Parts: sequence; structure tokens; C-alpha cells
Amino acid sequence: MLLPLLLAALLADFAAAIPVPQDSGSSAPSTYTPIMNGQNFPDPSIIRTNNGWHIFSTNAVVDGERINVQAGYSPDFTDWTYRNNYDALPSLPPWVDPISPSVWAPDLIRRPDGTFIMYFTALNRNISHHCLGYATSKTVEGPYYPDSPEPWICHASQGGAIDPSGYHDQRTNKRYVVYKVDGNAIGHGGECGNTVEPIVPTPIMLQQVADDGHTFVGEARQILDRDDGDGPYVEAPSLSFLDGRYVLFFSSQCYVSPKYDVTYAIADDITGPYEKHGPLFITGDYGMVAPGGGDIAIHGDHLIWHADWNGGRAAFTAIVKLEGQEIKVEWP
Repeated sequence: MLLPLLLAALLADFAAAIPVPQDSGSSAPSTYTPIMNGQNFPDPSIIRTNNGWHIFSTNAVVDGERINVQAGYSPDFTDWTYRNNYDALPSLPPWVDPISPSVWAPDLIRRPDGTFIMYFTALNRNISHHCLGYATSKTVEGPYYPDSPEPWICHASQGGAIDPSGYHDQRTNKRYVVYKVDGNAIGHGGECGNTVEPIVPTPIMLQQVADDGHTFVGEARQILDRDDGDGPYVEAPSLSFLDGRYVLFFSSQCYVSPKYDVTYAIADDITGPYEKHGPLFITGDYGMVAPGGGDIAIHGDHLIWHADWNGGRAAFTAIVKLEGQEIKVEWP
């Protein structure tokens, strides 16, 4: 989600007043610099191919032009290049609002036939809520083009659906997508629309899909939901398998507040139950403000997320390890 510029400026002022915590490990920086010189890159996702690391992001206006899906690249996870004035999703399906498409949180997987599929969130012109779609490309860089004229996943009566993330379980060779039901979109007020009773559920769903990446196998099932400690919602799910356990990264609290975070839950089975741990990053950690929107490389340990930076949402990267019940961070 794009942070309004006025609020971003306020958060920047807030950050300046935050003491940087003393780090217990010798490798972590006291403050952390974002990749790509702080390019506005909200809700980033990451995928690795034979030629390096590719990242994609929520829409932005660049040089006066709307970019539906931003892109970047690194050959080594250290030196990053922003693909300026490039749109990885230049055409949108007819169900998307053409005036305000609000394309959010793209995520990529590679199918067994070598085709890449991009999941994305966009505003449905017919119901005024967000739904999920998908597009494909023969190359990871794209451009990607939608394969269906209809929305893929909506949950229209529950507020819509956002934040899709693909996962290939190498232990079972099954494929899944996790996403959020956007219940706070029909909430009753308060922070991010959902801290006034009655609170609306914002569950994280797990949907198995076929090898094509989009045909449903069985029904979606809930694997997580907000509780009182999460504020208005949980969102931005991303799955990995670390140290013999499934780890679900997600964000909680309101994204337009300094309480936004990157946190995680752990399970022995992909369907759960997931036990919440963390948070992993909060405002004040390493000089960051409102970190969130984390995505981890599929079945890997390379994490990307965003935090407030100079009026936008810049991307940050690190390597993570699970030790017992705790995620440890290794800095690139």
C-alpha cells in the first residue's frame, strides 16, 4: 500500500526522535540503508533465477507516469538496480478500475513448464473492493499479461482480497497461494478502519493450486487471523520452510502508523496451526519507521520488506535463519 506523502513526512519526523536500539549481535548495523538509493518500492516481492535476484513492487508514479508494477534486479543480492520507467504489468484486465487501478503487492513463482506467473492485487471496478488476479510471462523480467478477463479471488462479501504470495512446497511438490481477506475494508472505523467494535475478521488464507499456478485444488482454508495484539488486521503473508518448520511472515498493526511491523508465525504442517512469534522488525529497529510488507524467497531465507524513507516506502533486504522459535537476522 502506498503511504500518503503527508503521513510519510510525519513518520520521518517521528523516526528522527527514536533512539536506535543497541544491537546484541556484532554483525547488525546501528542504522540500515535501503537498497536502490531509497527508491519508493512498497510491498516488495523477491524471486531468484539462474541470473540473479528479481524484485517487484506496488504501483507508483515515476516521472509523471503511472507504473502498475515496479521492478528491480541484483546479480548477487548486494548491488541493486531499479528498472526506471519500466512497467512489468503494462496492461490490466477489464475487471480492474481503469481510473484508479490500485495495483498492489505483486508476487511471482515459476511453473514447472518454465513460465512465470505473477499474482497481483487490483481494485475491482464492479464492487469497489480489491481482488486478486494473475498474469504470465515467458521471462522473469516480463512484461506480464493477464490470462483471465475475470478476477481470480475476491471474497467480495467479506471486503475483498489482497496480498497474494505463491509458495512451492518442495517436500510434497504441492503449490499454494497465501493471501489476506481484506475485512477491514468493511470495518466500522478506527485505525485502518477496524478497531471499532464489532471487529471484522481479516484472515490469512491458504489455497492449494495446480501446477498452472491458478487452478484451485480443494477449498481455501484459514491459517491465521488477527487478535487483540495485532491491532486492526494481519496482512502481507509470505511462506517459507526454515530449519524443518513452516514459517509464515506477515505484518500487523495499521500500515499508516508507526506501529506497523514485520512479524512471523511457525507451524509443523503447512496447514497449521501457526503459533505467532516476533515481531521481527518494528519502528526504531536499525533506524527504520513502520517496517512491513515482508516477502521471502520461495523455500529460501532471503527476505525483503519496506519501511518509511524520505517520503516513500523504500526496500530493505536481509538473510534470515530460524533458531528454535526465533528468527535471527544476517545482514548482507
